Amino acid sequence: MRWSVIDSPIGDLSLAVDDEGLCRLHFGAVDVGPQVERDDLLLSAQEQLKAYFAGELTEFDLPLSVRGGSEFERAVWAQLRRIPYGEMQTYGEVAKAVGDPGAARAVGVACNHNPIAVIVPCHRVVGAGGKMVGFGGGIPTKRHLLELEARITLETAWL
Repeated sequence: MRWSVIDSPIGDLSLAVDDEGLCRLHFGAVDVGPQVERDDLLLSAQEQLKAYFAGELTEFDLPLSVRGGSEFERAVWAQLRRIPYGEMQTYGEVAKAVGDPGAARAVGVACNHNPIAVIVPCHRVVGAGGKMVGFGGGIPTKRHLLELEARITLETAWL
């Protein structure tokens, strides 16, 4: 794996890529050895994240290399990618979408195990009634991401 750390409005983000695509995005700086200076995929991920935080990008176009996870977790992660920018689904709605309506808590666990946060948008999953619950990056970070997307969605609709 090749990795780098970038600064963002929500703090440092650690990115890792392998030969297939982006395989990790974690909140905070992760020290796993020397950072790569030049890597086209890492540079593309950094540029797209900067554009996302600037409100200029609403859909990531990066190859992903999803490692690990159970069959259920992989189904949840795939469903997360289907949640449109600026929208939210409840844990129960995601559970129903992956074919297990009673698995809302298991969806929460799968979101917690999401290896590619932000790009696989687990922040778009909320509790029943839109309640702001659980997020690996913390509730303030989740709120920031949802508010950014809501603001850009409204601004785009008014153009």
